[in-house]
Amino acid sequence: MTAAPHTVAPANTVGRVMRQVLYALLPAICLHIIFFGPGLVIQILLGVTAAVAAESLALRLRGQPVQKFLMDGSAAITAVLIALCLPPLAPWWLIVSGTAFAILVAKHLYGGLGSNPFNPAMVGYAVLLVSFPAQLTRWLPPDISGLQTVAFSLPETLHTIFTGSLPTSLQWDAVTSPTPLNALRTGVAMGQTLQEATAQPIFGMLGGRGWDWINVALLAGGVWLLSQRLIRWHTPVAMLAGLTIPAAIMSAVDPGSYPGPMFHLTAGASMLGAFFIATDPVTSATSDRGKLIYGAGIGVITYVIRSWGGYPDGIAFAVLLMNLSAPLIDRFTVPRIYGHSR
Repeated sequence: MTAAPHTVAPANTVGRVMRQVLYALLPAICLHIIFFGPGLVIQILLGVTAAVAAESLALRLRGQPVQKFLMDGSAAITAVLIALCLPPLAPWWLIVSGTAFAILVAKHLYGGLGSNPFNPAMVGYAVLLVSFPAQLTRWLPPDISGLQTVAFSLPETLHTIFTGSLPTSLQWDAVTSPTPLNALRTGVAMGQTLQEATAQPIFGMLGGRGWDWINVALLAGGVWLLSQRLIRWHTPVAMLAGLTIPAAIMSAVDPGSYPGPMFHLTAGASMLGAFFIATDPVTSATSDRGKLIYGAGIGVITYVIRSWGGYPDGIAFAVLLMNLSAPLIDRFTVPRIYGHSR
């Protein structure tokens, strides 16, 4: 009705996108609490508090408006993603230090939101994984069909998180259990066949019991994000293909040592990585063709680390390596600007 220029209100603000991502994570968070107890709630509260404090400090030091950037929710999402990767009974300083490192170093050291070359949540988690590997192996078995021999109440959970010690008369070896990826890796390394290694009660028909349902919930949340057009299909589909195709080939070559694609899809952080981490628009490739290469690289590297590397799950390291490769991918895949010869 009027002459140009026109101002159009953006449909997707950063705050709205972050809220939608949090909504998509809620089903998996609820299942995590059902299977592993209330520890995740405490970890999220600690992580979000640390993230907000670190974000406020960094913004003040950089002379940026604090309220404007705090309200976008990006720091909170970083804390939630790190919390989902940690054991629910991990000591409080683990989530606090990992989140603070992610915000202060991985995010603001490079210029803040939109300027960071590496995914902050994966930087924070990778630092914790390398620095404190023992604390990150203290996973409870899922509370399914009596697998969890000790059920922790909320006061006991709080005591364990804030003191770092279990209630009286309990030992870590008696209450913790390896994750399905770790148990399978250990069993095969000890000379067991795949069938023998997966005979433990923590394994189900698809993957790890409890973990399979959490991955299904993450898949549902990811599909919802796709339906809302908050993410594009290229990166998650390429990542899952990069993970499942090598798994299918190796399983066909040696079915006694390598699990099939379904196990890799429903164990570990496969769906979390595909839909909620690899799709970070700041640190991933830009073009559709570049996203396919970027996602496939994450999937292949994850499979290589899971099968022959030093860690049971390689999502974090795979994402960081492909973050490093994203500028090179963009250089060769972003279309030329119209009117320019090169």
